[in-house]
Amino acid sequence: MKALPWGVLRGSIEKESTLSLNRSEKEAVIAEVTGLAAKAQTLVMAEYRGITVADMTRLRNNARAQGVSLSVLKNTLARRAVAGSAFEAVGDQMTGPLIYGFSEDAVAAAKVVADFAKTNDKLVIRGGAFGGKALDVEGVKQLASIPSKEVLLAQLCGLLMSPISRTAVVLGALAAKKGEGAAEEPAAEAAAA
Repeated sequence: MKALPWGVLRGSIEKESTLSLNRSEKEAVIAEVTGLAAKAQTLVMAEYRGITVADMTRLRNNARAQGVSLSVLKNTLARRAVAGSAFEAVGDQMTGPLIYGFSEDAVAAAKVVADFAKTNDKLVIRGGAFGGKALDVEGVKQLASIPSKEVLLAQLCGLLMSPISRTAVVLGALAAKKGEGAAEEPAAEAAAA
């Protein structure tokens, strides 16, 4: 991946209007974001006005650990990048200083942004998109409340293992009862003799 000017894709808290890109740099940004959008299932947008650099760094580190790509983009470039994709539905919401979170996992971007917004009131969720449909703030929060794929798989395994373990317990109890009954018979024969 070609290194882009500071603040264009990987983000900076500076005002976006202070950074001017030439045509080839804009094309590179659009191409990279189009690639992110093509792989992603979810897009979450949040306003980051007033967030400190330390908090933004913490958010980015958390997002990176969860497999979420966070980007501060010029809204015009973001609109062009998502044109023709499943995220085109939110093009009209792309106004103001926004951070864009793309994730291949259906809930990861929503979860990272919503969890951070709970602890930092300066990050305001503006909306998002999932499955080609625009999400409002409540839609993003509901998406964030869904357990992750790993948790759902663990719950499914637990459900599948439950009948098997119950059967094993019942069979173990039957075997123990038969063992007690078999042990009582020789004791009764020995007492009679």
